[in-house]
Amino acid sequence: MTYQVYAGGINAVDATMDIVYPETGNYHIMFKAKTRGFLAKLAPWWGSFESNGWRMDDKEDRPQVHKSVSSWREEKDVSEYKYKRDGGFDSFKITEAGKDKTPKKLDQELVEGTTDALTATLQVMQSVAEGNECAGESEVFDGKRRFALVYNDDGSEALTSTGYNIFEGTAEKCTVEVRPVAGRWHEKPRGWMSIQEQGREKGLLPTVWMAKMNDTGPAVPVKVRVKTDYGTLFMHLVKYQNGDRMISLDD
Repeated sequence: MTYQVYAGGINAVDATMDIVYPETGNYHIMFKAKTRGFLAKLAPWWGSFESNGWRMDDKEDRPQVHKSVSSWREEKDVSEYKYKRDGGFDSFKITEAGKDKTPKKLDQELVEGTTDALTATLQVMQSVAEGNECAGESEVFDGKRRFALVYNDDGSEALTSTGYNIFEGTAEKCTVEVRPVAGRWHEKPRGWMSIQEQGREKGLLPTVWMAKMNDTGPAVPVKVRVKTDYGTLFMHLVKYQNGDRMISLDD
């Protein structure tokens, strides 16, 4: 999948998502994003987020390795999380600007029984593909804190393809919410929490529309909306490819 993120009508970020998702065996999911155009000159950022894991016989997804790489003005931060096949947490390593910043000791309250955000989302995508509501809750360790990643169903909606988005059909609509569980959280929301609460104050939590693009594989995000104090961000699906089948805005 290829996406374009618009802010104030300007294509500010390009993103891609690649998924390998068999019935059983190992799964792989990667999401990449980077600023573009004028914004890339003002805020030169890119990020890569990747998960590899086990597809269990009961169709539960369990991560084996999750890796997060982000670059801001050529300074790169790398985080790697390793998990056990039985669902336990194995280890964590973080490097900031080339320096090892891995904590000497991890509080088990923060890590045990957690998954990663990509795997948690993939599980919801598969559930939607099976005809269920766009809903689910998983607990995630992000390197500093533990939080619940909650998807709440908001019904289905008929979408029409536009000059921005290739999808046309019925999609499951769900809101996405991060709820603090453990660790040191700032009294005043920062980062994603700040964005989330800005939307909440306006009556709109971050929202994802998911739909199946073909008969095999999970449902995928076809549109995302994030409301902020500075305006509304939209992420639109502009290209989809699965095997020989490809749909794009250029068609």
